[in-house]
Amino acid sequence: MTTRREAFLAGDRLEDVALFLADSYVTDDRLEEFGERINDGVLIVVDGERGRSAFRAATGTDAMEFAQSAMGLEGEIDGDLTDGHCPETADTDETHDVQFVFAFAEERNEDVGGIYADGDVVHAYARCGCGTAYSDRWNVVEP
Repeated sequence: MTTRREAFLAGDRLEDVALFLADSYVTDDRLEEFGERINDGVLIVVDGERGRSAFRAATGTDAMEFAQSAMGLEGEIDGDLTDGHCPETADTDETHDVQFVFAFAEERNEDVGGIYADGDVVHAYARCGCGTAYSDRWNVVEP
Protein backbone atom coordinates (compact mmCIF):
# COMPACT_ATOMS: atom_id res chain seq x y z
CA MET A 1 0.00 0.00 0.00
CA THR A 2 1.34 3.40 -1.00
CA THR A 3 0.99 6.28 1.45
CA ARG A 4 0.01 9.77 0.36
CA ARG A 5 3.59 10.89 1.07
CA GLU A 6 5.05 8.14 -1.12
CA ALA A 7 2.59 8.95 -3.91
CA PHE A 8 3.41 12.67 -3.67
CA LEU A 9 7.16 12.04 -3.79
CA ALA A 10 6.67 9.72 -6.79
CA GLY A 11 4.91 12.52 -8.69
CA ASP A 12 1.51 10.82 -8.53
CA ARG A 13 -0.23 13.66 -6.65
CA LEU A 14 0.55 16.76 -8.68
CA GLU A 15 -2.63 18.49 -7.51
CA ASP A 16 -1.61 18.16 -3.84
CA VAL A 17 0.78 19.92 -1.51
CA ALA A 18 2.89 18.49 1.29
CA LEU A 19 3.42 20.12 4.64
CA PHE A 20 5.89 18.92 7.26
CA LEU A 21 5.54 20.40 10.75
CA ALA A 22 8.30 19.62 13.23
CA ASP A 23 7.30 18.81 16.79
CA SER A 24 9.67 21.55 17.94
CA TYR A 25 7.58 24.07 15.98
CA VAL A 26 4.02 22.97 16.66
CA THR A 27 2.69 20.36 19.04
CA ASP A 28 -0.84 19.30 18.29
CA ASP A 29 -1.71 15.62 18.49
CA ARG A 30 -4.66 16.22 16.17
CA LEU A 31 -2.24 16.72 13.25
CA GLU A 32 -1.61 12.98 13.14
CA GLU A 33 -5.25 12.51 12.17
CA PHE A 34 -4.48 14.31 8.92
CA GLY A 35 -0.96 13.12 8.21
CA GLU A 36 1.79 10.66 8.88
CA ARG A 37 4.19 10.75 11.83
CA ILE A 38 7.71 10.91 10.44
CA ASN A 39 10.90 11.51 12.43
CA ASP A 40 10.16 14.36 14.83
CA GLY A 41 7.04 15.75 13.20
CA VAL A 42 4.00 15.17 11.03
CA LEU A 43 3.86 15.22 7.24
CA ILE A 44 0.48 16.04 5.71
CA VAL A 45 -0.38 15.62 2.02
CA VAL A 46 -3.66 17.19 0.95
CA ASP A 47 -5.20 18.89 -2.06
CA GLY A 48 -3.66 22.24 -2.89
CA GLU A 49 -6.33 24.58 -1.52
CA ARG A 50 -6.77 22.69 1.76
CA GLY A 51 -2.99 22.43 2.06
CA ARG A 52 -2.49 26.16 1.69
CA SER A 53 -5.20 26.76 4.31
CA ALA A 54 -3.59 24.23 6.66
CA PHE A 55 -0.21 25.89 6.13
CA ARG A 56 -1.64 29.29 7.06
CA ALA A 57 -3.38 27.85 10.13
CA ALA A 58 -0.21 26.10 11.35
CA THR A 59 2.33 28.83 10.55
CA GLY A 60 0.38 32.08 10.40
CA THR A 61 1.88 32.68 6.95
CA ASP A 62 0.45 32.52 3.44
CA ALA A 63 1.99 29.50 1.69
CA MET A 64 2.72 31.21 -1.61
CA GLU A 65 4.16 34.32 0.09
CA PHE A 66 6.41 32.05 2.13
CA ALA A 67 7.48 30.13 -0.99
CA GLN A 68 8.27 33.37 -2.80
CA SER A 69 10.38 34.63 0.10
CA ALA A 70 12.25 31.32 0.35
CA MET A 71 13.07 31.22 -3.37
CA GLY A 72 15.75 33.85 -2.88
CA LEU A 73 18.05 31.46 -1.00
CA GLU A 74 18.91 27.96 -2.13
CA GLY A 75 19.55 25.27 0.45
CA GLU A 76 19.17 21.53 0.68
CA ILE A 77 15.88 19.93 1.68
CA ASP A 78 15.82 16.17 2.20
CA GLY A 79 13.92 14.19 -0.40
CA ASP A 80 11.51 12.92 2.26
CA LEU A 81 10.61 16.57 3.10
CA THR A 82 11.33 16.20 6.83
CA ASP A 83 14.73 17.84 7.19
CA GLY A 84 17.22 20.05 5.45
CA HIS A 85 20.56 21.78 5.57
CA CYS A 86 20.21 25.48 6.28
CA PRO A 87 22.52 27.60 4.10
CA GLU A 88 23.26 29.81 7.13
CA THR A 89 24.90 27.07 9.24
CA ALA A 90 28.43 28.28 8.62
CA ASP A 91 27.63 31.78 9.92
CA THR A 92 26.20 30.99 13.35
CA ASP A 93 26.39 28.70 16.34
CA GLU A 94 22.60 28.43 16.46
CA THR A 95 20.64 25.22 16.06
CA HIS A 96 19.57 24.74 12.47
CA ASP A 97 16.64 22.34 12.68
CA VAL A 98 13.83 22.58 10.16
CA GLN A 99 10.63 24.00 11.65
CA PHE A 100 8.44 23.36 8.64
CA VAL A 101 8.50 22.46 4.95
CA PHE A 102 5.96 23.34 2.28
CA ALA A 103 6.18 21.51 -1.06
CA PHE A 104 4.34 20.99 -4.31
CA ALA A 105 5.16 19.11 -7.51
CA GLU A 106 5.00 20.42 -11.04
CA GLU A 107 4.40 18.31 -14.11
CA ARG A 108 7.16 17.74 -16.66
CA ASN A 109 7.35 20.60 -19.15
CA GLU A 110 9.76 20.19 -22.04
CA ASP A 111 9.01 23.71 -23.30
CA VAL A 112 10.53 25.24 -20.16
CA GLY A 113 13.72 23.17 -20.46
CA GLY A 114 16.26 22.45 -17.74
CA ILE A 115 15.16 20.06 -15.03
CA TYR A 116 11.55 20.60 -16.11
CA ALA A 117 12.28 18.79 -19.36
CA ASP A 118 13.72 15.85 -17.42
CA GLY A 119 10.52 15.01 -15.55
CA ASP A 120 8.17 16.16 -12.80
CA VAL A 121 9.78 18.61 -10.37
CA VAL A 122 9.29 18.86 -6.60
CA HIS A 123 9.53 22.43 -5.26
CA ALA A 124 10.24 22.53 -1.53
CA TYR A 125 10.50 25.48 0.83
CA ALA A 126 11.75 25.27 4.42
CA ARG A 127 12.10 27.49 7.42
CA CYS A 128 14.95 26.84 9.80
CA GLY A 129 14.88 27.37 13.56
CA CYS A 130 17.23 30.32 13.04
CA GLY A 131 14.51 32.03 10.97
CA THR A 132 16.11 31.50 7.55
CA ALA A 133 13.75 30.52 4.74
CA TYR A 134 15.28 28.59 1.85
CA SER A 135 14.28 26.49 -1.13
CA ASP A 136 15.28 23.44 -3.10
CA ARG A 137 13.91 21.61 -6.12
CA TRP A 138 14.62 18.30 -7.77
CA ASN A 139 13.28 15.87 -10.29
CA VAL A 140 10.93 13.17 -9.07
CA VAL A 141 12.78 9.89 -8.89
CA GLU A 142 10.84 6.98 -10.37
CA PRO A 143 10.63 4.08 -7.86
